[in-house]
Amino acid sequence: MKYLLWGDLESGLRFLESSDRGSVAMGGGASGEEEANDRWIIIVSIVVRKLLGLCSKPMELTGYGVDFILNLISQNGSLLGLLSNTLNGEVIIPKRGTETFISTIGQLDERVELYKPGSVTERIVNLELDDRAIMDLCMMASKLAYENAQVVKNVVVHHWKMHFVDFYNGWDDYQKENSTQVFMICDKPKDATLILISFRGTEPFNANDWSTDIDYSWYEIPKVGKLHMEFLEALGLGNREDIRTFRYHLQTKIVKESDGIDKIDIRSLDMTAYHMVREKLRSLLEEHKNAKFIVTGHMLVIHEEKKLMEKLLGVYTFGQPRVGNRQLGKFMEAHFDHPVPKYFRVVYSNDLVPRLPYDDKTFLYKHFGVCLYYNSCYIEQRMEEEPNKNFFDIEQLIPEHANAVWELIRGLAMGWFSILVRVLGLEMPGMSAHCPTNYINSVRLGKSM
Repeated sequence: MKYLLWGDLESGLRFLESSDRGSVAMGGGASGEEEANDRWIIIVSIVVRKLLGLCSKPMELTGYGVDFILNLISQNGSLLGLLSNTLNGEVIIPKRGTETFISTIGQLDERVELYKPGSVTERIVNLELDDRAIMDLCMMASKLAYENAQVVKNVVVHHWKMHFVDFYNGWDDYQKENSTQVFMICDKPKDATLILISFRGTEPFNANDWSTDIDYSWYEIPKVGKLHMEFLEALGLGNREDIRTFRYHLQTKIVKESDGIDKIDIRSLDMTAYHMVREKLRSLLEEHKNAKFIVTGHMLVIHEEKKLMEKLLGVYTFGQPRVGNRQLGKFMEAHFDHPVPKYFRVVYSNDLVPRLPYDDKTFLYKHFGVCLYYNSCYIEQRMEEEPNKNFFDIEQLIPEHANAVWELIRGLAMGWFSILVRVLGLEMPGMSAHCPTNYINSVRLGKSM
């Protein structure tokens, strides 16, 4: 309240950048002095995150219930099948963690087969990075990342005919649990030419994930830029409760000279997603000398990993939120754009998530990489920034809702659950637009302008 009414920075040090705490930021200016008429944005963000925190357990329980009901219906064939099995005493009860228990994301789009099976390796050899087969593999891997390890392994081995390497649960210092999921696969067990790393994105019933998307806090790495703080925490590269942990992971020399690493509570490195994936990738590239790797999800290049970067074929993200400022974007593009662009950011129509956190005079969050934007007719355009970049523009309300109606009409041929999501999209168009079905259809049906 003190910060809202009088702009008291002392009351906002947990959230705001200041001259004496320049490494922890929530504002855009270097001095941390926010304009009075912008304070409400910060306050709203904090209040919404607190409310999401209160809703965390109810959302989690709702997710458990929805997952169970959807699997109960699907595993018994249909609603009629469930009724028939109930009358005959033959109801199939879903079991979590098995290869038949599909997540809510998987229920929204049941496709598991690749668009062009068997053609991915050929494209990798020819370095045709933006080929539909590669994009489709990356999108399907992004969707598959929401499943449990048994489902992932089953799809990779039996449907994609590829080699399943492992499924990891990395420690997230923000959520204080092993909630950063990632899996790795190869196109074949020996002499592989492709290694794919896929990170799980925002889960629909995880309040902490949604809170992350509206969290404006960031951490500044000298000569690199400002990064979304929760992004670093999800990779296991620090903890906002002790800022020295970020310096330990990202600026090790500073810690040794000033703070002393013995005083810092550091989570074991082999538990963090960043270090687990990096070490396994090194091992795989050593084993498969001719292999290159692709990442679906956020990627961070801060340590001198020249050998790894030489093997990077590309990075694809789908509906990615902003993760840093303009300086970070220039730093990342210097690593990804030569000799050819390697970072592709796929955005579908009115998807809300890529428009967060804000890119305005207060928050200065920026995207980087090539934006492959698909409108609701699956027409592809290459651009630096998607249209209506901050989403909540009063001039866009009518077009957004009109588009949501069009998507509902078009989606009537889908399953009942997908139609329900489209109906909910009439209230908040940007939420339903984040559905994986839109991205799979965009990649498979998209036509370039």
